[in-house]
Amino acid sequence: MNILLLGSGGRESAFASKMAQSPLLSQLYIAPGNGGTIAYGKNINLKTTDFDAIGAFVLKHDIRMVVVGPEEPLVKGIHDYFLQREDLLHIPVIGPQQEGAQLEGSKDFSKQFMIRHGIPTAAFRSFTVETLHEGLDYLETQKLPIVLKADGLAAGKGVLICESLEEAKLELKSMLADAKFGEASSRVVVEEFLTGIELSVFVLTDGKSYKILPEAKDYKRIGEGDTGLNTGGMGSISPVPFADAQFMKKVEERIIIPTIEGLKEDNIPYKGFIFIGLMASESAAGKEPYVIEYNVRMGDPETESVIPRIESDLIELFKGVAEENLSEKELRISPKIAATIMLVAGGYPGEYLKGKTLSGIENLRHSFAFHAGTELENGLVKSSGGRVIAITSLQDNLFDAVQKATADAGRIYFDGRYFRADIGADLM
Repeated sequence: MNILLLGSGGRESAFASKMAQSPLLSQLYIAPGNGGTIAYGKNINLKTTDFDAIGAFVLKHDIRMVVVGPEEPLVKGIHDYFLQREDLLHIPVIGPQQEGAQLEGSKDFSKQFMIRHGIPTAAFRSFTVETLHEGLDYLETQKLPIVLKADGLAAGKGVLICESLEEAKLELKSMLADAKFGEASSRVVVEEFLTGIELSVFVLTDGKSYKILPEAKDYKRIGEGDTGLNTGGMGSISPVPFADAQFMKKVEERIIIPTIEGLKEDNIPYKGFIFIGLMASESAAGKEPYVIEYNVRMGDPETESVIPRIESDLIELFKGVAEENLSEKELRISPKIAATIMLVAGGYPGEYLKGKTLSGIENLRHSFAFHAGTELENGLVKSSGGRVIAITSLQDNLFDAVQKATADAGRIYFDGRYFRADIGADLM
C-alpha cells in the first residue's frame, strides 16, 4: 500500500526506516521529511497542518494510510478532518482524534482525566488571568520547588520549575497576565514538584486493546551531568534498567489500564500512540510510578531508541490499530540495548547555527543515523534545525551501546556541532 507519513524530525526518520522494511509497503511519502528520509521514500513539500492539501495529495496518490508523527496536526484535528470528508473517511489515520489529542493539547484536561480515573499524578490546581490572585494566594500555601505548566502546546518550553516563592509569583503573572507563552499560557497548571527518576513509557492502542512498546529514558539538559538549559532531548536509552517486571506491572495496572479504560468510559475514541511521561519515586515498597504528562505521539529522541528494538512489522501493527484487531498482532522486542546520542547545532537551545554541511555520515561503524534537522542542498546534507542528527547503536549491553554510539557520533562533523558524551552514564 501507499502510505503518507507526516513530520520532519528524528522520530519520523526512525518511523520511515522501519516502515520501509515492510513487505506491505508499496510507496512511502514523507511530508515534509528531511535530508535523511529520502533514503526510505519520497519527500513531499506539504505543511503538516494544511489539511486540504494533505487530503488532495492522499486522493491523488492512492494513499491507504496516514501516519501522524508530531502532535500539532493531531491537536488541530487532522483525524477528524478525514472522518468528516466522505471521500477520505475510509483512509485510516494513525493518531487520535481531536478530543483524545487534548491529553497533550491541554495540561488541565489531562490532569482532570487522571483525577477522574484514579491515575497517580502530582497534586495540582489550574488558574486563568481572571483567577490570578487566587493563584498567587495558592502559591503561598505550597512547598517549594513548584512547577508551572502552560496549559496548551508551547513547543516544549511551557514548563517552569520555580525554586522560590518570589520567582513562582513573577512567572505565574508573566504567563497569565503577560502571555509569556501566548495562547498556550492563557491557563496555567500549578503542580506539586515530584522527585525521582523520569522515564517514558509508550503504548500503541486501537481503542480497545493495547501493546506496551519498549520504554526509554531521555536526557533533556544541554550540558553533561544534566546541567544547563532544557532542550527537546539530547539522547535516550532503551530499555531502562530500573524499569523491571515489578515496576512495569505497577505501571500497567495503575496507569496504562486505567488510561485505556478511562478513554472508553469518557467515550473518547483513540487510535494511535500514548506516550506516558513518568516519575519513578522512591518509597518503602520500591519505586512508585506517577504520571507527569501524556503525549499523543511518540517522543523524540526516544523513538530513535525504541523503534530499532521493535522486530515486528510496524505497518502490520498500524493495520491492527486501523482495523481494531491489534490484540491479534504479534509485538516482538529485541533484548538488545539501544543508546541514542543527538548531535545539535552550535548555540542550541538558544539561537543556533544553520546551513552547515555534514560530513562523515558514511563513516558510521556500529550505528544508525536518523536525520532530524537536516535538508539536502545540491547533493549536500546541511543542518536546518537545532537538533540535527541522532546516532543510535543497538548492542548486547549498555556499556557497548553507549560507547559505540558515542564513538560514531564523533565521526560526524559539522561546524559548531555538539553532543553529550555522558548519555546513559547514570544507568551503568
